[in-house]
Amino acid sequence: MQADLLIHDGTVIDGTAAPPFRADVAIKDGRILDIGTIEKRDGVPCLETQGLFVAPGFIDIHSHSDFTMIVDPRAMSSITQGVTLEVIGNCGHGCAPIGDPGLAKMNIYGYQAGYEIGWRTMAEYLESLETGKPAINVASLVPNGNLRLAVAGLVDRPSTPDELKQMKTLLAQSMEEGAFGFSTGLEYGPERDCTEAEIVELCRVASDAEGFYATHTRNRDGEAQEAIAEAIRTGAASNLPLQISHISVVARLAEDGRRAIEDALRQVDEAQDSGLDVGFDMHTRLFGTTNLSAALPPWVLEGDKASIAARLRSAATRRELKTYHSIITALARGDWNNIVLFDSKAHPEFSRRSIAEISELTGVAPFDAIYNLLLAEIDDLHSLMILAFTYREEDIRIAFEHPSCMVGSDATALAIDGPLAGTSFHGAYTWVSWFYRHFVRNKKTLSPQEAIRRLTSLPASRLGLTDRGVLRKGAWADVAIFDPVTFADQGTTFEPNQTAIGMHHVIVNGKVTLKDGELTGERRGQVLRRA
Repeated sequence: MQADLLIHDGTVIDGTAAPPFRADVAIKDGRILDIGTIEKRDGVPCLETQGLFVAPGFIDIHSHSDFTMIVDPRAMSSITQGVTLEVIGNCGHGCAPIGDPGLAKMNIYGYQAGYEIGWRTMAEYLESLETGKPAINVASLVPNGNLRLAVAGLVDRPSTPDELKQMKTLLAQSMEEGAFGFSTGLEYGPERDCTEAEIVELCRVASDAEGFYATHTRNRDGEAQEAIAEAIRTGAASNLPLQISHISVVARLAEDGRRAIEDALRQVDEAQDSGLDVGFDMHTRLFGTTNLSAALPPWVLEGDKASIAARLRSAATRRELKTYHSIITALARGDWNNIVLFDSKAHPEFSRRSIAEISELTGVAPFDAIYNLLLAEIDDLHSLMILAFTYREEDIRIAFEHPSCMVGSDATALAIDGPLAGTSFHGAYTWVSWFYRHFVRNKKTLSPQEAIRRLTSLPASRLGLTDRGVLRKGAWADVAIFDPVTFADQGTTFEPNQTAIGMHHVIVNGKVTLKDGELTGERRGQVLRRA
């Protein structure tokens, strides 16, 4: 059988952590036809890959590209790093299911003001993704925040029995429509008051559908061990695989951040030793990032813009808000120098300044500075992003070194031109390239084949995919071909929108999507649905 495409004379790293080997790879009808010594034939396109690594396309186990893939399906920031599959719907945030679109917008990373949301169910959302012809493959989780907003709205209490019943029905429907699992973001406004018992009930629905559970754990000062313990208890009680999202967040919950991460890894090891399926992932930023609006409790965001603005202007409301412990205050850890505003359209002079600096410059208390910033952006309240400088590289390195550690962007897929040209999300352009450069080339902590395993077959196994994340006969032809000497990130903290270098070719489902470092215009990604 004649191939559609030949990858000639590359160094194959197959995703299993096996030693690299020189070989050719033949592709036919979107899948790998053969690997070995394969003769070139007239009429078969050939990619010459001498000196390059030929690896499975990378899998982003923790992405927030739910909306940006609708707006611009090219996924330039991902393709230029060799990413061929993203898992969206993480941290309890996402695009489906939806009850009230007005409320749902606050729970969608990357949402752009004025964009019409035309879907309601998971099936309709996945169809919308499919219609856009994404450049990469996409798999979705069901976000708990969406379930809460769709059923109960903006509430700061546990779900009632009737609400929980409705949420379970919505979750079961979304799983049936193709979602791969269920996610929570237990430190975000819509979910802060969820009880462990109700999360177990929802996880049992995902378990019945043979999905997995991904959790952004509770982030409460002094409760680093309990954050991981609750996640493990929940996974055990509901009998489903557990994925702890960006496990390093526990570092900010204790005085000794490294000790907190060591304890978290010990808890994972003990759970695995007891027979539980527990894994975790890490983002590659040395800081956290989220919406500044996460400083507000859910009830403040009820109603139209005028109602929200009136609350933010009210002195009495502000006094009440200052007692609210949010993910923003947790990230600040008592020092507002730790929280830096990334960009503000209304007040560009405050961009890249800390809340402490903005407070001093404007002569108001830090909380009032936050409320004033949000008021100034009332037309697009959730667009303001902050950077939280709460981690040390020497502390989080041990998590990356753990053999169960997967790696994810914790970002949105972006592009330097087109409708997303002015949008930033730290990690989007740098997560894979930084990970490879830092841990393989610079630190030499990981071998190339082990680093690639963390990015390919390991996350594929979490998704239950046996025909992606590996290079072998019959597998889907998702392939990343890069220079192991030059593959690197270029984005910086304050200039993040710079594409990686050293990625030569990327193939998605057998079609060359990146050739010689340039997008070809091919968009052959598939919207995956759990079998």
